[in-house]
Amino acid sequence: MTNSMHMTSIRAPIPGRALLLSGCAAIATFAAPAAAQGQATNAAEIAEETQGNGILVTARRRAERLQDVPLSVTAITGEALEQQGVQEITQIAQQVPNITLEVSRGTNTTLTAFIRGVGQQDPVAGFEAGVGLYVDDVYLNRPQAAVLDVYDVERIEVLRGPQGTLYGRNTIGGAIKYVTAELPDETSLSVRGTYGSYDQADLIVTGSTPLTDTLTIGASGARLSRGGFGDNLNLGTENYNKDVWAARGTIEFDNGPVFVRLSGDYVKDNSEARQGHRLIPGLLTGAPVLDDVFDTRAGLNVVDQEVEAYGGALNIAVELSDTITLKSITGYREDSSTTPIDFDSLPAGDLDVPAIYENDQFSQELQLVYEGERLSGVLGAYYLDASAFTAFDVLLANTGALIGLPGLNAQTLGDVGTETYSFFGDFTYELTDTISVSLGGRYTNDKRTSRVLRTTFIGGFSDLFIPNSPAVAIAVTSDFQGSATFEDFNPRASISWQPNRDHTVYFTYSQGFKGGGFDPRGQTSAAPDLDGDGDIDGADQFEFLSFAPETVDSYELGWKASLLDNRLNISLAGFLGQYDDVQIPGSVGVDTNGDGVNDSFIGITSNAASADVNGFEFEGNALVGRDFAGPGSRFNVNWSLGYLDAKFNTFIDAFGVDVADQRVFQNTPDITAHMGFNLGIPAANGMLNFLGSASLRSDASQFETPNAFLDQDGFVLVDAGIVYSDDEGRFSIGAHAKNLFDKEYIVAGYNFVAGGTGGAPFVPTLGREGTLTGFFGDPRRFYVTAEVNF
Repeated sequence: MTNSMHMTSIRAPIPGRALLLSGCAAIATFAAPAAAQGQATNAAEIAEETQGNGILVTARRRAERLQDVPLSVTAITGEALEQQGVQEITQIAQQVPNITLEVSRGTNTTLTAFIRGVGQQDPVAGFEAGVGLYVDDVYLNRPQAAVLDVYDVERIEVLRGPQGTLYGRNTIGGAIKYVTAELPDETSLSVRGTYGSYDQADLIVTGSTPLTDTLTIGASGARLSRGGFGDNLNLGTENYNKDVWAARGTIEFDNGPVFVRLSGDYVKDNSEARQGHRLIPGLLTGAPVLDDVFDTRAGLNVVDQEVEAYGGALNIAVELSDTITLKSITGYREDSSTTPIDFDSLPAGDLDVPAIYENDQFSQELQLVYEGERLSGVLGAYYLDASAFTAFDVLLANTGALIGLPGLNAQTLGDVGTETYSFFGDFTYELTDTISVSLGGRYTNDKRTSRVLRTTFIGGFSDLFIPNSPAVAIAVTSDFQGSATFEDFNPRASISWQPNRDHTVYFTYSQGFKGGGFDPRGQTSAAPDLDGDGDIDGADQFEFLSFAPETVDSYELGWKASLLDNRLNISLAGFLGQYDDVQIPGSVGVDTNGDGVNDSFIGITSNAASADVNGFEFEGNALVGRDFAGPGSRFNVNWSLGYLDAKFNTFIDAFGVDVADQRVFQNTPDITAHMGFNLGIPAANGMLNFLGSASLRSDASQFETPNAFLDQDGFVLVDAGIVYSDDEGRFSIGAHAKNLFDKEYIVAGYNFVAGGTGGAPFVPTLGREGTLTGFFGDPRRFYVTAEVNF
């Protein structure tokens, strides 16, 4: 997959404002507003506007039609998201092929993201994301607080395949860009409210005003609340509820050659802890499985669920000449959270994990953009300094009672620092009026430092979570400090052919790289003699905790076409991915004293696998009819289809055995599909839109080892809505139904049991109750929305 794009028909320098606010991918191919349609004078113009084909995009830092963009990219405008009633970023995965976006297990706001089989399951410190998430061009280094609510957004973009030769942090699987709305030229005020099922009540207020001809300020605030889908039957609290306060502020200065944007955001999430649903009865107490999958009996309450995140960005663009623009992106972000994760979801402390996450980051990016007659491109440099601290107790009270260690607790402190810098470039040269070639590359230097301290306590939770705790440390099982540097050069090359205005064919090769690191859950006292010197020393411990980088070599052939007088737009891409040194993280129970009982756990991360990830993606939209119910009426349909053949070639387990034929890709269904429609009928000086969609995901596994209880069979989600908007844009009102047929489906889970299939009994591998718990997607919901613009 390539980051570079071909352009032949449009040649116009882009001012600094457009460079900063456009992001790095295309505007969505969704219906334009009725007012825009009214300006078209013929069928072709109407089709171009309603299908998005005529919109200029700046994916390569210069103006191009969406049709000319030779890249696997989906971008959805804020207007389309609002019209569809989309409320958080994970919901866009229903309409984008070969992508998984879920709320991570045991959390409310941590993001699990996979694109084309590449991602990150575990959110603890020490693991790099396989999918990059950006907010206004600033890369978010950690997944905590990354389940972003959709409000005041210009668009959300999804780029599939390795990224890094044009901007920001290198990401091996793809990138998701959350682009907030630019400030309008005139004073404005917007109020949007939502009320619906489970006592959902949201209010979003957005306003801005110019102070001078060159200076504009704006701000938005959001109060987002909802009752729980279920209850904690033990603690008497709600489960899967929402209690969020959020705000954004922006200052923009624009005098022509210089554009400056200073923005900041804040989020406070006080939602109750999200606890899982047991899929099997308690193996110790016989506690039965609850009827409602959103109910729980979790008893952990030594800390509240609380997330606070904030950050800011300073974006500057200066037009040095008609062909050269200098761009600077400075970002800072910080978040802290406490999370009570009750793995076993029962009252007793069988496997209870209160956790603390603290993250901060500073990043600086510089870009020099050149736009010549035939040569165009970008040179850039990127720097990131980030720290990630994770601390958690693992209370194994039932296990401790069995082996004479009351209140057995394994505490882990992991402190990981990342300092990375890179240089990148990507240039396109037009050989002829129809053929262009692109070359790009990125040099990356990642330095990872890690401190891992693991301590065994008796007497319950440590003083991290209980002030003046009576817990007593009885053993230090890890006291490790290490540092490693990972560097690589990753090339990209492509060729694009545009025989005419309506067709683009491209082929590209690109390589992605994700640095290595240290597993903060690793236990150095469990390290084997890896160097064979007869002594388990620091070298063995270093090698045991560390893991190497992974790479993807991606080959993609694509075709984009605009057919039937621009009424039908399609995009087809086939790709081959060679995925090497795949990082496989995991946690397993361990018997530290040889008595046959797993009294602790260790994290084991290895580069155990290589794989092929091949597939194709098909996206399209069509203007099926227009003016059939009066002037301005139209019927649009859009669809997508993704297919992945992701298979491990090798997968070496802890015993050195290749078990590739017994392993599967996690969070990666073979088939993802979507079909949607938008029927717009003029009514009472406005437009009445009837919307519907169906999204399919085939079978998927939560982990590399399949589990019949935890893995999710294929399913379909159906949504519907009716939205009325007046022609002047003064107000809109809508009614929405999500998951209309109330499909029950698992999105995440925990597994610390063996057996359970073929008549074999379940055997707990950590704790005594047996942890096999699931977390579920949202049930059927109805809500109404209303917006007033002043």
